[in-house]
Amino acid sequence: MSSKENLSVTSPGVHLGPTWLRVALGDGRGTGDFHYRWLRHQCDRARHPLTGERTLCSSELPDDVRPRRASLDGDALTVVWEPDGHESRYALAWLDAHAYARDRVEHLPPADVTAISVNAPEGITPGALDRLLATLDARGVALLRRPLPVAHPEDETEALLDGLCARGRLAVVGTHFGRIEDLRTDNTTNQNTDQLGYTDAGVELHTDQPFLEQPPRYQLLQGIRSADEGGENFVVDARAASRHLREIDRPAWELLTRTPVRFHRKQKAFERIVDAPILRDDDRGFFVRYSYFTTAPFALPFDLMEPWYRAWDRFARLVRDPAHQYRFTLSPGDALLYDNHRMLHARTGFRGPRWVRGVYFNPA
Repeated sequence: MSSKENLSVTSPGVHLGPTWLRVALGDGRGTGDFHYRWLRHQCDRARHPLTGERTLCSSELPDDVRPRRASLDGDALTVVWEPDGHESRYALAWLDAHAYARDRVEHLPPADVTAISVNAPEGITPGALDRLLATLDARGVALLRRPLPVAHPEDETEALLDGLCARGRLAVVGTHFGRIEDLRTDNTTNQNTDQLGYTDAGVELHTDQPFLEQPPRYQLLQGIRSADEGGENFVVDARAASRHLREIDRPAWELLTRTPVRFHRKQKAFERIVDAPILRDDDRGFFVRYSYFTTAPFALPFDLMEPWYRAWDRFARLVRDPAHQYRFTLSPGDALLYDNHRMLHARTGFRGPRWVRGVYFNPA
């Protein structure tokens, strides 16, 4: 089943989600969301004609039950089910009386890149940096756009860092790569370059440094040179994805917030191990620690392994859906600033001498 959570219209007043149906209840009563399995289980044609008692146990239903088609017919909802073609009819008044999710609001990750973009035709000025930080606070990510490519943006790096740190909120923090990373295939300036970021391979969504007890809070990516082909960046709001998952599959969300897994980074001259859940969302705030390429083999009890993979995969498919991602290319002079405790970031593979600079910050 697709992970995409966008609704598709099957007839006026009825929308199909991946595992549930939304129907207009009529007469200003709003909408009701009903899971497919719940609806199929409640079908009146699965009751005894004399006693009205239910004759069907939900365990008898196929696991992949879903509508073949659904439509409003007067004051009732009609659904023809897959895979057996069974037809059910539900009075809207009955659905209204049993609506367990009325006027539900979804918290899907946003994807409109204009909402995170800060246009800076004047260059790296105090005003542009103030707008960048304000957008970061509001969205968890901000993209500084220069309308024309800059000839030598590497000459602006220190001014950019000084300008951000001068506001008293951020402080540059070095890592095992150094103070400033030159993410390029011919790197000669950094330590511990035996990892994916210094190749031309695509790197899927992840947070940086999840194998540290306290990963850096923010990262800046500055465009220096564009690839000849490819090298698109994309980021996704893991906090919104987590809260959406909590709404649609709480057992999966609870597994991801309560189950420690091992993050293990082993390079030629560096090694760290941390055991921690991938999600935290409580009175301490939100925190995501996620990396498909630095997780050690999962070591969970036998009875948890399949539920764990189901939860992990459901979260992964949600954030990997392009419909939920901010996607863009960093041109020379552009800069991306994001919250590494909230956002996941990635890039596509590329060809040619792409050069992006990376710098980490913690709150000052």
